[in-house]
Amino acid sequence: MPLKPLSRYRDEYTRNFPTSFCPGCGNGTILNCFVRAIDELGISKDKVLCVSGIGCSAWISNPYFNGDALHTTHGRALAFATGAKVYNSDLTTVVFTGDGDGAGIGGNHLIHAARRNVGITTILVNNMNYAMTGGQIAPTTPFGEMTATSPYGNPESPFDIVKLAAAAGATYVARWTTYNVLELTQGMKEAIRHRGFSLIEVLSQCPTQQRRMFDMRDPLHVLPGRLLEMFSESTYIRGRAQRGDYKYAIPKDSPEKSLDDILGAIKGLKAKARIVDHMGFGRVVRVDALEDGIDWDNIGQLSTVKRVVGQIEGKIELGVFVNEEKPEFTDSLHKLIHIAEGE
Repeated sequence: MPLKPLSRYRDEYTRNFPTSFCPGCGNGTILNCFVRAIDELGISKDKVLCVSGIGCSAWISNPYFNGDALHTTHGRALAFATGAKVYNSDLTTVVFTGDGDGAGIGGNHLIHAARRNVGITTILVNNMNYAMTGGQIAPTTPFGEMTATSPYGNPESPFDIVKLAAAAGATYVARWTTYNVLELTQGMKEAIRHRGFSLIEVLSQCPTQQRRMFDMRDPLHVLPGRLLEMFSESTYIRGRAQRGDYKYAIPKDSPEKSLDDILGAIKGLKAKARIVDHMGFGRVVRVDALEDGIDWDNIGQLSTVKRVVGQIEGKIELGVFVNEEKPEFTDSLHKLIHIAEGE
């Protein structure tokens, strides 16, 4: 399908308001993917209802999407969306929610909407903290990471949103990041077409708050790109083979000292090494072997290296995890109404 100019999507699907998103926020990317998805599906925006709660992600649809929207109370977007879908099941009903709004305050509504298999598409934007209200700890904050309310590190294990939704009964479940824009757009199209409760978790960058979480001190114009590169380095797509032969060396102390020692160890070999950000292990040294010959045991025994880990160890899996058919809630409910009315 040929690409259409960005101005066409902007003029057709968005309202021309000054943005309230922080510089580098991933929400603009998610809005871009969403309007492309409904455009490619050929769905009239007049047949789309967007529902949101409270939080940064709520602004994706209201006020910026130029269509019908319900901006509801904190954590209650799925409850409102269920009522709207039952009343008018012909509407394409899409919920935009955050990890705090959807999995924390609204977690009960999430599991029951999934259990009922309500025909709603939920885009759950996971920036791993309560970003709008100051960067507090959320049910998705990685273990050990610092937030405004966990200055010594998060003592809690986070929810795995994908596993939670799948276990509750969602019939389409996927996870992507704001780095994977093509896969995210395609996933939105699949989720919207799906008959039943569909959920896409989107890992999204938040330079304003994640600079504390991941201890990044770069200038603001550098952070978004660095966070996106971290998403790329920290994830893998299920069923897709890894490209290249590489491993990660976890430093004992200074990544720079580890890099110096590793560069000495691979001198003369067709290999390269550089420092990267990894959500599972922090600042690490990525070593790429461009041909056979690297002695990984030797690198792991360097005095500045704690251990060497493989390509997908500690990474987050992306892709489609559930895609199945099951009776959809509004269909089942309307059948019962017809029976009760004697039809």
